Amino acid sequence: MALLLAPQPGTGDVWRRAFAAAMPELEVRVWPDVGDPAAIDIAAVGAMPTGALAKFPNLRLILSLTAGVDTLLSDPALPDVPIARTADPDGDAMMNETALLHVLRHHRYMPDYLQAQQRCEWIRRPIRAARERPVGVMGLGSVGLAIAKTLVAIGFPVAGWVRQPRSADGVEIFSGGEQLDAFLARSEILLNLLPLTPQTHGIVNAALLNALPKGAAFINLGRGDHVVEADLIAALDSGHLAAATLDVYPVEPLPKDSPLWRHPKITVMPHVARRLVPEEVAARICAVIREFRAGRPLAQPVDRKRGY
Repeated sequence: MALLLAPQPGTGDVWRRAFAAAMPELEVRVWPDVGDPAAIDIAAVGAMPTGALAKFPNLRLILSLTAGVDTLLSDPALPDVPIARTADPDGDAMMNETALLHVLRHHRYMPDYLQAQQRCEWIRRPIRAARERPVGVMGLGSVGLAIAKTLVAIGFPVAGWVRQPRSADGVEIFSGGEQLDAFLARSEILLNLLPLTPQTHGIVNAALLNALPKGAAFINLGRGDHVVEADLIAALDSGHLAAATLDVYPVEPLPKDSPLWRHPKITVMPHVARRLVPEEVAARICAVIREFRAGRPLAQPVDRKRGY
């Protein structure tokens, strides 16, 4: 049997070499050159055309190359087989770097200083220690939890908001809708790392943003559809929100006529928080394949009902 691989276009040869090093006996077929569909029993994919995976009659397992599985789960013809994540269960170092970068930018008012430079204006903003700046992280999956711990190590007081009560060393936990406002009220810098589900679609709306302290900053590293853009712009224009950094959008590349490009309080990042390293991902995928074909439980299964 063979593995179907659907990485980013133009990277097939790099991935083939990575899999050859990690599992030489594995036959890898790179989309769209799939050969006989009946020979495919496992698929490792990012985005796929709607209905494409239903064309493999012997498919037994789907592995997600992306942190979120919302695109996969939106396919009405998705085969009823197990789905698992291939991310590092200890988090993503590049995401840690990106989150720390933008938290520090907002903590030290870099957007304000860059705007002042354009005006040739000498301004001063309050200089505060990290321990004086409460940060909130929405979503504590493997990526979000690693980011929270990175920020704690720098000295920020970090709280996380999750669906169900849990504990995490060094991180104050808020859970469920009944604790959301209390979580937001103490978060001067808010990071979104939630999975995209029907329940979280549009969650960053006027009510959520207005529950943040006046002058708070918002960073979106989750999904573009988490944010109601008109509400975000209104919160910035009113002065309630000081600044925002966005790395993901409902439509990518971001259309040239989007008001986000030109808003003075928004930093637009072109979805560059991290990249997949084929050698690392291929090694994890091969480990999953060996476990799965040996009949052992999946380490990072996706719950279709929850959407993550």
